[in-house]
Amino acid sequence: MEVLGRVKVINPVQQVSASFKKREVVVTTDEQYPQHILIEFQQDKTDLLNNYAVGEPVKVSINLRGREWVSPQGEVKHFNTIVGWRIEKQAPVAAAAPVQAPPVPAVETFAPATNFNEEEADDLPF
Repeated sequence: MEVLGRVKVINPVQQVSASFKKREVVVTTDEQYPQHILIEFQQDKTDLLNNYAVGEPVKVSINLRGREWVSPQGEVKHFNTIVGWRIEKQAPVAAAAPVQAPPVPAVETFAPATNFNEEEADDLPF
């Protein structure tokens, strides 16, 4: 799966434990209703974000991860994570050039009705 958009935020590396680190990036999609997608890069993939800056257009390859957690009270909760494994710079999207409509041919005009009678009933259903 892929997410296309612009980098909104690049967070610093977080050392979660002695053996696990992650780094988060937020990508804003370019849609009618833009979405701000938080993507997590883990372990050695955290370095992939070093060459990116806020505002750059990117394509991020992702995997969806889900896990289940049971609280001490026995309540079951489910969590999702979007994990990035590749990020690529994209060419800036140029503003679309206005589309020129073809010229509209002139409309022929009709001669006015000469035998028009307002009192005559018409047969139109409306």
